[in-house]
Amino acid sequence: MKYISLFFRELLSTYRFVKPAHLVFTLCALCVLCGKTPAQDFKQLHPGVEYAQVEHKLGDDPVKINLLRLDRTKIRLDVVHAGDSAIGVETTSSIAKRRNAVAAINSGFFRLDKSAYLGDASGVLMIDRILFSESLNDRTALFISDYPVTNLGFGQVRTEHFLEWDGRKLPVHGINREGKADEIVVYEKAFGSSTPPGFAGVNITILNGRVASVSKAANIEIPAKGYVISASGKLATELSGIRPGDDVSYYRLPLLLRDGLRLPLEMVDDIVAGVPQLIKNGKIDITWEQEKASRSFAETRHPRTAVAKLKDGKFLMMTVDGRQPGVSVGMSLQELAEYLFSLGAVDAMNLDGGGSTTMFLDGKVVNKPSDPSGERKIGDAILVTLRKNR
Repeated sequence: MKYISLFFRELLSTYRFVKPAHLVFTLCALCVLCGKTPAQDFKQLHPGVEYAQVEHKLGDDPVKINLLRLDRTKIRLDVVHAGDSAIGVETTSSIAKRRNAVAAINSGFFRLDKSAYLGDASGVLMIDRILFSESLNDRTALFISDYPVTNLGFGQVRTEHFLEWDGRKLPVHGINREGKADEIVVYEKAFGSSTPPGFAGVNITILNGRVASVSKAANIEIPAKGYVISASGKLATELSGIRPGDDVSYYRLPLLLRDGLRLPLEMVDDIVAGVPQLIKNGKIDITWEQEKASRSFAETRHPRTAVAKLKDGKFLMMTVDGRQPGVSVGMSLQELAEYLFSLGAVDAMNLDGGGSTTMFLDGKVVNKPSDPSGERKIGDAILVTLRKNR
């Protein structure tokens, strides 16, 4: 446990910089790979908040980039979901305005359809130490801690959650999402006022660690200080003996996967998944295949949103406009990683992009989203607020 504690402290520390010997690209190589060296003309807009808008070239193709460089001692970062619930969508600018943020970018991937689960996070999402969604394919995630100052880390995250009842240990397959056959899904208050309609199985309401009710009906009220276990198929049969008054324990914990270890992320406030890792420990290391992304997603130029930790300890938020021929063509993941590397990134991750890519700053959207209708409603965003003097 001592090793794990020391390891985790080292991981989150922004003082763990990369030695010059580890840099694998020279400036000349970057000029060949990325085009022109990116401008670094940042303007300070608020204490700890610097902004730059860059017109870049990839060969003959134009790319418009927006950058926020953030001092961790003067700002805080928060992940916020649309409507402050696990389901639903809202524009990045709307989320930022209602939370009085000075800046924001869209963040995690989400379910984008016309179902009742619109906005459900595709991958791990934890807000204020409450899990909104489970992990997917052990994908890379950004994790944020706020005390005593803002720190961020990157790594593969897996959530493990299970129930204990009557001496048995039962897997939980999902959190606050649509259930599938032979699954257990747990619904907490973040999901909404009640469990989904049209459910075939058993719903078990838990209050203070004990079964309050057992029902085969749908639309069960979710208690503010408890949760509902929804089991279907074989797992509903396995739980058929559960009765009101029975003791049930629910364990859930996000784990960092590193060097064969599973490290508890107990000191973290927020976690949001991306796809994929771009830079790790000062080296470009793009993991789209391991994270089960498609080749087209990786190699085609798209609008992009990314976040990075810089070697000087500051944070970087970045949007790349795309799908606008003659104006801004977007970037492949390789081009994105190389550009971030040239800015001094030692760790970086790609977030949801395409029509979701949005940067909000000082009351307005400063990039040009690619959807014909303008700014897209998204699942969650990363907000920047100024720290008050302590």
